[in-house]
Amino acid sequence: MQLPFYQIDAFTDTLFGGNPACVIPLQQWLPDEMLLKIARENAVAETAFFLPQGDDFALRWFTPEIEMDLCGHATLATAHVIISLLQHSSHRLLFNSASGPLKVEADGDLYTLRFPSRKPVPAVLPEAISRSLGKQPLEVWKSRDYILVYATETDIREMKPDRQVMDQINLDPGGVVITAPGVHCDFVSRFFTPQASIFEDPVTGSAHCSLIPYWSGRLGKRQLTAMQLSDRVGTLYCGDHDTVVTIAGYARTYATGSIRIG
Repeated sequence: MQLPFYQIDAFTDTLFGGNPACVIPLQQWLPDEMLLKIARENAVAETAFFLPQGDDFALRWFTPEIEMDLCGHATLATAHVIISLLQHSSHRLLFNSASGPLKVEADGDLYTLRFPSRKPVPAVLPEAISRSLGKQPLEVWKSRDYILVYATETDIREMKPDRQVMDQINLDPGGVVITAPGVHCDFVSRFFTPQASIFEDPVTGSAHCSLIPYWSGRLGKRQLTAMQLSDRVGTLYCGDHDTVVTIAGYARTYATGSIRIG
């Protein structure tokens, strides 16, 4: 069996920036074990699989280890493939996913995701995460992910978590977000996933489902610009709409081809 294959850099307007995702169109679902093997072979943070569902699309995301409940950058990458590369007739897409229906709209080469808001609540930091940090946060919040709030962008840039210590805790499918006010944007963040093959995720759209309502409330702004300060760096244009958030960004095509399985 031969399947089309695309690799897209998401949340960036520059090749080799943002977060790389693989996107594979299907005509029917393959066994979950096969989807996981393909994601493991691709060796990027997420592989998205989609198939047509009437006028809409079904969408699933796999890391090299597990299936995810929600993924922002791979959704953006999938929309880019469908609209820009496969020349879909509409610039408005609806994806049916494990997190419910997800809308994406393209305006030129800017893609806006409409995702569920996941407002974090105050939490107690697990001891393993606390010990792994070089500096303790000012605030601890949690939804799917732990949201650790620091004073400055410098705190975020200079953080060097001890992976061996953080790996003592399993947060599947969540992770650890560190965040602070930005110097040239509203807020910055980084994202770490204990026990994952890719410890620091380059740009994590789904984490902004919690970051956006937090920073919107703190800054008193509905529209925000965010940067994720990984080595690859990503820029996200965010909106708080109470029960949903909008997360917009650009994408660039790195590779197209096919894979052979079976």
